[in-house]
Amino acid sequence: MTAVFALTTSFLWGLADFGGGLLTRRIPALTVVLVSQLLAVGALGAIVVATGAWSETGPQLWYAVAAGVVGPAAMLAFYRALALGPMGVVSPLGALGGVAVPLGVGLVLGERPGILQVAGIAVAIAGVVLASGPSKGGAPVQRQTLILTLVAAFGFGSVMALIAEASHNLTGLFLALFVQRVCNVVVGGGALYISVRRGAPALPEDGWNGIRSSLLPLAFIGLADVAANGTYSIAANNGPVTVAAVLASLYPVVTALAARGVLSERLRTVQAAGAGLALMGTVLLATG
Repeated sequence: MTAVFALTTSFLWGLADFGGGLLTRRIPALTVVLVSQLLAVGALGAIVVATGAWSETGPQLWYAVAAGVVGPAAMLAFYRALALGPMGVVSPLGALGGVAVPLGVGLVLGERPGILQVAGIAVAIAGVVLASGPSKGGAPVQRQTLILTLVAAFGFGSVMALIAEASHNLTGLFLALFVQRVCNVVVGGGALYISVRRGAPALPEDGWNGIRSSLLPLAFIGLADVAANGTYSIAANNGPVTVAAVLASLYPVVTALAARGVLSERLRTVQAAGAGLALMGTVLLATG
């Protein structure tokens, strides 16, 4: 079941990233993040009330608070790194962060994957890097870009590790995800306010009409991201974190395939090879 839930996580994150990438072509990125998270807060709030998840309040929710603060900060660092440096370097390093931190946590806690799983981890990580589209040659990466990318990578991995510790049952998970999203909105709203004060636009060219016409895809992005965090928490709490982290981090493959199917973007040879390696790694992890 760990493999099923972790692969569901990568599928949902991949689709959310694809949808977010499309929307940020016409809506400011911070606005996409804030509105999608606000819609997710509304849905989660209704679930929390309906299931009585408030009874799960406890000190473990501080993990959810930390995830809610770290997540937007990591995303902002990631966007900034993408603006400054080559995407072919920034993207795979950011994806690997989601593997490295939870993997390290699992090893510290005493998890020891078998030979087939170790092979699967290595093959899957190589597939993620290649599927993200690493570039050859090109301009050198500036120190600021590298630092921002590493900060984002560490942040992404930390969110995965934190949300896995925020709850250990289903109703507690609903409350943890709600708390995380509320913190996301607070941090994202503050970042958007600062951005607007500095002169950046908060709305698309067609104003509020552009937001209203995009509410459905915005809701999908927010809910898919929430569901992905939930399925990852279930995967990490019901099996080896080392396996869950690697399988959940295959989302760049999903994003690339979605772009191929919807936008008819052609996969470069290196990306196609990466997708194949990721699939091979998945099989090794599942059978190990």
